[in-house]
Amino acid sequence: MLLCSAIPDYPLAVAARSQSQDDAPVIVSDRYDRGHVIACDRRAREYGARIGQTTTQAVAAAPQARVLVYDPLEGTQLWSDMLDALDAVTPLIDDAAPGIAYLDMRGIEGDPAAWMQRTRDALARFGMPLRIGVGPNKICAYAATWIADGTIVELKREQAALAPLSLEALNLDGNTLQRLRLLGVSTLGQLAQLPHGPFVRRFGRDAKRWHEFARGIDRTPFVPRGHALAIEAALFGEGHAEEEAQVLFALRVLLARVCGDLERCGQRAGTLRLEVELDNGDTAAFDVGLAVPTADERSMLDVLRAKLDGMTFAAPLIGLRVRALRLEEGGEELALFSGDDIDDQSVAVTLARLEGVLGEPVLRAKTQHAHPIEERFTYEPFALPKRQHLAVDVPLPAAMVPQLRLLTVREIDVRVQRGEPAFVGSPPQAVLECAGPWRVEEAWFTTPVVRDEYDVLLEDGELYRIYRQGTRWYLRGAYD
Repeated sequence: MLLCSAIPDYPLAVAARSQSQDDAPVIVSDRYDRGHVIACDRRAREYGARIGQTTTQAVAAAPQARVLVYDPLEGTQLWSDMLDALDAVTPLIDDAAPGIAYLDMRGIEGDPAAWMQRTRDALARFGMPLRIGVGPNKICAYAATWIADGTIVELKREQAALAPLSLEALNLDGNTLQRLRLLGVSTLGQLAQLPHGPFVRRFGRDAKRWHEFARGIDRTPFVPRGHALAIEAALFGEGHAEEEAQVLFALRVLLARVCGDLERCGQRAGTLRLEVELDNGDTAAFDVGLAVPTADERSMLDVLRAKLDGMTFAAPLIGLRVRALRLEEGGEELALFSGDDIDDQSVAVTLARLEGVLGEPVLRAKTQHAHPIEERFTYEPFALPKRQHLAVDVPLPAAMVPQLRLLTVREIDVRVQRGEPAFVGSPPQAVLECAGPWRVEEAWFTTPVVRDEYDVLLEDGELYRIYRQGTRWYLRGAYD
């Protein structure tokens, strides 16, 4: 059984925690100037305030409301303290989101009533509005907090227990909620009664998960929260550095302390965070990635030195802090025959120098599966893949994948049979195989564009991408 500890409207609860209580409606904004609403209480919603509105719009709808600003640093630290307190209930905690935690109660002494009481006792000192539920999986435990505080959803009665709940329990976006309500679906029970296949085809891949949630099925894995280990060293208030040699000496001292702590804990750092404080009061922080997780002082110094090459500061340095991040267990992997291996350390130093010159992270392009052409690539931080020194199975070369070559869009003749293209072009050629349709919605134009795309193999052996927009057909590209 899983126990769900939920704080409804977490940003609202955090923002109102230190404020005096009164009868005015409450609106929570993400910042003071030109902010947007991230939470509001029931009374503000009754006046017309909504999440996502600008603060000005929400105040115009609810002029009697009191506007509070959410401090994300305070919220993160408070939630971290609450998770630490829950360790007294069970060591297995899944931090799903700020304000929502799942506790694995297998092997914990007592019954659900006793578990819930221990959870209340552990979190009582924080003074936050708390709702607790128990169920056989995540969605059931979370739904139990919606039904009523202290609810237990029994095994094999999941769908019946969730049926009366509103669709809002699934945290769906506003457009999806509106579409479902137009179909007469407003509860999880009504959603569960919809035929699975047609519902998924109409609402997309995520609809499969929503339909399973409505029936009390949740295949989401339980991911226990890791416990943070802070390893850092700092030099503050011990003079100031105006020359590069002074900074490097201070870095050597700090890295010696950090690497000593790493070795005593049996850890290796994958990233270093360097924080500097200047004589004029300014501060700056840099995250420097290491080629492989290490506790070697020389490797760390080379990368930090390359990162600082070419950088200038407006005033002398009066403080430095080096923090080890992305800690991993164990030692460093070494190859038996490494003559032809890439020198990971040299690559890391080169990347650090490039980032120091460019002033931005080094990225690389990566292809991804997507039907719209514009979404077939993305950018990600460059990182060396982990080497497999003892690889036994040698993968076979991948089959050649045809590449789509975009052509000038032009209208073409298409004859349809049984809902699919059967003949394409003039003179018409028979379609031997057809894949699709794939719905593409481009809503960033003033008038939304909706089209259905197909891949068709013609009798002459050519493979084309075509699409239908309205009642007309167009040629999009050809595969090489």
